[in-house]
Amino acid sequence: RKNITRPFEDQTSLEFFSKKSDCSLFLFGSHNKKRPNNLIIGRMFDYHVLDMIELGVEKFVSLKDIKNSKCPEGTKPMLIFAGDVFDVNEEYRRLKSLLIDFFRGPTVPSIRLAGLEYVLHFTAVDGKIYMRSYKVLLKKSGCKIPRIELEEMGPSLDLVMRRTHLASDDLYKLSLKQPKGLKPKKKKNISHDVFGTTYGRIHMQKQDLSKLQTRKMKGLKKRPAEKSAEDGGATPKKSKSA
Repeated sequence: RKNITRPFEDQTSLEFFSKKSDCSLFLFGSHNKKRPNNLIIGRMFDYHVLDMIELGVEKFVSLKDIKNSKCPEGTKPMLIFAGDVFDVNEEYRRLKSLLIDFFRGPTVPSIRLAGLEYVLHFTAVDGKIYMRSYKVLLKKSGCKIPRIELEEMGPSLDLVMRRTHLASDDLYKLSLKQPKGLKPKKKKNISHDVFGTTYGRIHMQKQDLSKLQTRKMKGLKKRPAEKSAEDGGATPKKSKSA
């Protein structure tokens, strides 16, 4: 768009488009004399700007400039962050979290080894952030585990951090809370075997098996002597009157 948009001065247009398209992440590119080749990466919480970091592109190499084989579209990348500053500095820590949100892709239940073929490497050193993209090559190694080689395929960027707009600690913690409706309910006393059969454990009160009604059969009937023994002894027989 040719409309003048300054995210750090006025965020209303970004929040309007976020609510209109139901989008939680945004990337804004601009170029002017004061800040050339400018990228602003950010995310929303409740349709309001949560975090926003401005990056300057000092060097850019596109996919076409590197004549190597590429990964198919939609491949889930592996993310690698190198540099202690990603764990020490709060601004770089938020930038790392932002980049993970942008590039992590959809959540999948399982991953096959051959599908691990795309690597995004971020290196922070001397105040700059180097973004490199590699394709993973699985070579024969003579054993079960293959030998791994990385082949650069592009794009690659040399970035420098300019301005930041970070949420407060209380707002950041609030954005991390998961709604109760999305939390999976834990089912107790349920297990599964290797064949997928579901077993459930039921807790019941202790039963008195002596009062259990069984099938009536002549062979199971108690004799008079057994009944008298249960009653506490044999009762004396009445003598016949003369």
